[in-house]
Amino acid sequence: MAAKVYPNVATPSLGQSAAAADDEPVTLTVWRKSLLFNCKGFTVFDARGNLVYRVDTYASDSRAEVVLMDAAGRPVLTVRRRKLIGLGSDQCLVYPGEETRRMPPLCAVKRTAAHYMRGSGSGGAKSMAHVVPCSTGAGAKSCGGGYEVEGSYLRRCCTVYDERRRAVAEVRPKEAVGSDVFRLVVQPGMEVSLAMGVVLALDQMFGKPSLLRSWSFPSQS
Repeated sequence: MAAKVYPNVATPSLGQSAAAADDEPVTLTVWRKSLLFNCKGFTVFDARGNLVYRVDTYASDSRAEVVLMDAAGRPVLTVRRRKLIGLGSDQCLVYPGEETRRMPPLCAVKRTAAHYMRGSGSGGAKSMAHVVPCSTGAGAKSCGGGYEVEGSYLRRCCTVYDERRRAVAEVRPKEAVGSDVFRLVVQPGMEVSLAMGVVLALDQMFGKPSLLRSWSFPSQS
C-alpha cells in the first residue's frame, strides 16, 4: 500500500493562513508533485492536511521561472533562475507576486562557490547558498539581513540561518515516503512564503532531477 502523503486535500486553506504565529513554528509537508494532470510542480499542505501552496507547470512551458501560488491559485512569489557565465554565478531571484519585469526582486538565492567544487548539495560543503536582500522598499523587511543555507538539499536535511545565526527554517526528511515528500519547518523569524520560495530555488539549483531542469535558462534577465 502506498504511503499516505496528505490527509485532506478536499478542504484547502488560503496561503495567508500559513503565516507563522508570534511564538509557534509552522510545519508544512512539501510534495514534489503537482495535483494537475500533465504538470510538474509542488503541492504543500499544513499540519492539518489543508492545501496552502501549489506550483503547477506544464511540461511545454519553457519560461525560466516558477510561480508559487496559494490554494486558490493566486500568485504569492515568482522564482526566476538566472545563470550567467562564471563560477558562482548560479542564482535565483525571488519576486513578489507574478510581476518580474517592473518590480525589483525581494532577494537573490545564490549558490555558494564551494558547491561547484564539491558537488550539487550532496553534503560536501557546509554552506549551500546565500539569500541576499535585493529590495530597499517595504518588501525588504521580509528578507531581513539575509540568510545562509547549510546542509544537503539532496538528503532533505538543510537549515536556513539568519544574520544572528538563529535557525529560522529547516528542511527535514519525512519518514517512509521517499525524498519527494519532506517537511519544511519555519520559525516565527521568517515568513513562510519566503521560506517556500527558498525551497523552490534550492530545488532548481540542487534537485536531482529538478522538476524544472528541462527549462531553458537565459544568460541574462
